[in-house]
Amino acid sequence: MGKQNYIECERKGLERLINFRLPQYFYTVGMVITGLSIVMMFVRAFAIQGDTDWLKLLLQKTLLIGMLLMSVARDKNEDEMIVKLRMQSYTYAFVVGVIYALVMPYVNYGVSNVLKPEGEAFHDIGDFQLLLFILMIQLLCFHTLKRMR
Repeated sequence: MGKQNYIECERKGLERLINFRLPQYFYTVGMVITGLSIVMMFVRAFAIQGDTDWLKLLLQKTLLIGMLLMSVARDKNEDEMIVKLRMQSYTYAFVVGVIYALVMPYVNYGVSNVLKPEGEAFHDIGDFQLLLFILMIQLLCFHTLKRMR
């Protein structure tokens, strides 16, 4: 196998990985999973008594899975412009997510010390909070960019 064939093979493999999309009906599946997770979070918060930390973790994971399915599902009219807009929205979400992860702990710390005279310890944001924020930003940016095109 020559050098050019090897380079061409690697390029095709990367293109397959970059252009990975689930079928369009996974968007609906993701919406249903996300909606059910949110409803169950409210039910757990207001109706279920007792130790339900395992349920909270399960619902957080299913919410992230639902939003991820929505994020990687194919669009009805998938073309090069939609792919470009999707990549732009992933870029925006990543940059905003990094800024959020760097700034938000200090904002929380400052606000808690202003509101409570005894103060509160410095806390980093959790993985669920960061992933949820990034997925929400990506989905919102993608739909906004798609509407503006």
